[in-house]
Amino acid sequence: MKKNVFFPTVLLALFSTALFSCSDDSNDDPSNGEENTSSVKTRAEAEALANAVYGPLQTLSSSYTFLVESATETTISFEEVDDSKDGPQVSVFETTPSNWYPIKVFNRLYKSIGAANLAIEEIGTATSNSNLTDADKALLVARAKFVRGYSYFQLVQLFGEVPLVLTSKSTERTRASIDVVYDQVVNDLTEALPNLPAFDSNKSNPTQNAVNTILAKVYLTWGQKPITSAEISAIAGTTDPTKPAPDTEKLQKAVDYANKVINSGKYQLLDSYNSIWGVANENNAEVIFSIHHDGDGIDAQGNHQTHCGFTWPKSARTDPHISYADITLENRIPSEYDTRKQFSYATRVEYTDGVVDTLTWPVSIVRPGKWIHRTTDGTYKALDAQPNSIDHIDFRYAEVLLIKAEALFFSNKASEALTVVNEVRKRAFGGHYEHGGKLSTLTKEDLYNEWDYEFAFEQKHWLNLVRWRTLLTQVKTTVPNYEYYKPEYKSAATIKAAFPEIANKINAAFYARVHTHLHAKVDNLNGKFYRFPIPLSEDYTNLGITPQNPGY
Repeated sequence: MKKNVFFPTVLLALFSTALFSCSDDSNDDPSNGEENTSSVKTRAEAEALANAVYGPLQTLSSSYTFLVESATETTISFEEVDDSKDGPQVSVFETTPSNWYPIKVFNRLYKSIGAANLAIEEIGTATSNSNLTDADKALLVARAKFVRGYSYFQLVQLFGEVPLVLTSKSTERTRASIDVVYDQVVNDLTEALPNLPAFDSNKSNPTQNAVNTILAKVYLTWGQKPITSAEISAIAGTTDPTKPAPDTEKLQKAVDYANKVINSGKYQLLDSYNSIWGVANENNAEVIFSIHHDGDGIDAQGNHQTHCGFTWPKSARTDPHISYADITLENRIPSEYDTRKQFSYATRVEYTDGVVDTLTWPVSIVRPGKWIHRTTDGTYKALDAQPNSIDHIDFRYAEVLLIKAEALFFSNKASEALTVVNEVRKRAFGGHYEHGGKLSTLTKEDLYNEWDYEFAFEQKHWLNLVRWRTLLTQVKTTVPNYEYYKPEYKSAATIKAAFPEIANKINAAFYARVHTHLHAKVDNLNGKFYRFPIPLSEDYTNLGITPQNPGY
């Protein structure tokens, strides 16, 4: 079993407070001028407080998939038998404030923030001694600030304007502006940076390189002027809002922070694309920051990204929790020499006992291949069980390179961006790089495609489409061209009539369900889906946060 770097998650109940547990007082002095009342006396007690911030994040490793994958053209969710359930609702653009996935993500991120606030205050005001030195305190407060900044970055991308909860005395419910939230993210991360180690071989521990990576992504996103509530309200029909001219100063900061990570020399693109994932490959040289998992019953929640993306091994006819939306998606990566294709889109899996799953017509549908727990001796071979103890990779080195490339491209430095993109493609194509892999020019579409090819099903796609303001166009122009969108897939009867020679082999009810989902994606598409709704609390009561996002 892996060494658990976190303290027992029962500490979460002791040290994290209610959802909005902080006041709107933005004074950075954790004591607020009051006499020191911290009960923290030892490093162990301080570590327990600091580690409590991670528990809520462990519960989100798979939940992000149901938001930032399902709410795009690429995936459909069959999480439950009933299509009115939470996963399918997001998949067909029927998300509401009472949907479990926005509820869970929003509330758990704020629980992590509440735990971070308490850690910052209690550890910051604790008396230094032989068991809790000033260096100990500085490190642990830095870890808490790292997670608070990280959590607010997630919130502002998914929900837009959100309340800033910065101390343990607040009942703040008013939503701060986009720029104010981004300012807070930058403040937390830059304040954390000097007291964190530059590098840690355990990638679940915050480091300066992790800070620099997230700051690069922050400035890339902020520099492209994130969409505001007012802009969403003004969207007409399903026409994407116009992408504004970028803030090139912020994009330059994205480049600068990316270069800090690149120039550190601590990370690299692995020679084999498939070596990035799996229990045996954790903490590899490409991973920069991950969420640690030991599995269900051990940590707060195992990493179900592995299960949800590859549900029911050896039962190909059983509807997966979430999967690619169409057979044509395996051709999004056009070249057969691009190794990302065979590991990102699984059409066939052979298990160690000889059982074979054919994950395509007429039995099932193409599945995400990155999370299949493979044997070491074959692209298509898998172990018999899918573990949920695989650490969740939040940021890896390839993303740093594409962050830099995108920032350069939108700063009118396409030739410089081309060199960086080709670095990523060189690993993907290996020996075929000079014969089809190397790009001679870089267009906006090339850049967008590279993100898609490299990070398929890694919880980046919706964030990318929103940042580029292409979400609506991508759904409405892509989905109607899918194979399973065609009228012959409307029902089990029409499917069997269209393919009489194999009618007895077709999983007809499954493909009819896919057809229904795809049409619902197009029919329900709306500009409001540039945001997720401000949700209810976890007990399904109103949080009192106003105003609600447009359209909800």
